[in-house]
Amino acid sequence: MPKTNPYAAGAAGRCPVCGEGFLFEGFLKVAQRCEACGYDLSRLESGDGAATFVILIAGALCAFGALFSMFAWGWPVWLLLLVWLPLTLIACLVLMRPAKGLMVAAQIANKASEAGRGDV
Repeated sequence: MPKTNPYAAGAAGRCPVCGEGFLFEGFLKVAQRCEACGYDLSRLESGDGAATFVILIAGALCAFGALFSMFAWGWPVWLLLLVWLPLTLIACLVLMRPAKGLMVAAQIANKASEAGRGDV
């Protein structure tokens, strides 16, 4: 059985342990168990980490694009809002699921659930 890359599987929305089952039940809700290998995914949670990275990445790209459009081409404010606000929303929605999958995969790859008070 080939070793699964947990980060690639997580970014694709697959179980980071086996690479076969689905990681999510809905858009961002982590499944209780992997349907393929039975791994308990319910104890894994990325919190707001994925959202923070997505906001920083999408915000930087879209803010740069808006500023470039304003200064290089002289777009009026209404056109900047009309173009860049929807693009920012779309970028955030597209990046959120892979980012959350990567955060959950990082927990599994680094055995974060095994950390306890004895590690501090």
